[in-house]
Amino acid sequence: MSFLVIPAVDISNGRCVQLVGGRLEKKLVELEDPLGVALHWQALGARRLHLIDLDAAIHGSTRNRELVLRIIEELEVPVQAGGGIRSREAAAELLEAGAEKLILGTAVVENRELLRELSRDYGSDRLIAAVDARGKEVVVRGWQKNTGFDAAALAGEVAAYADEVLFTCVHVEGSMSGVDVEAVKRVVDATSAEVIVAGGIASLSDLRALRQAGAAGAVLGSALYTGRLSLEEAMKTVQD
Repeated sequence: MSFLVIPAVDISNGRCVQLVGGRLEKKLVELEDPLGVALHWQALGARRLHLIDLDAAIHGSTRNRELVLRIIEELEVPVQAGGGIRSREAAAELLEAGAEKLILGTAVVENRELLRELSRDYGSDRLIAAVDARGKEVVVRGWQKNTGFDAAALAGEVAAYADEVLFTCVHVEGSMSGVDVEAVKRVVDATSAEVIVAGGIASLSDLRALRQAGAAGAVLGSALYTGRLSLEEAMKTVQD
């Protein structure tokens, strides 16, 4: 597959936000119309959108559910959606609303059977296993809980059930300090799944480095919202 540049729409309390290190008290950006933001990225040519319910991921809250479903239904481009999906019912709701791909994070560690069931019933091509790591260690529940699991090892294990792995370098997330290329290479080399990377991306050279490391795509958040990168320029840089 060609390298994907995927804009992020992260939602907290009904607003589109960008956080530093996944901490709700450290908002870098806060916008009032997440649907409008999503439609904006679509209009600029995004080929896929990354949609995360942060309140569901961190607190298990359902207050953003209707907004998330509306965004999925309104957009024409494929949406990869996640955040707090820890039951079959929550997964089915997003998929039936039209989400192209489902992102499972905490469940990948704490409820592997759910990952297996969804892969069996919906297909591994509909699933993305989120491997979120601080350093080499996987963290879950909105990045608030350490697990003791090694990121590369987990990425290798879940490839049997999900065609894509979303690898987030939590230690640089939202910082725009540059990507952890060595961490990315370690995960890419450990799994047969396509690896999409998030965290720390701040420049066109970061995108080139990720592609060179073997990643299949990148989720862009803070760099887009602060104007450090333009979506059009980012997509042009990684064209085949």
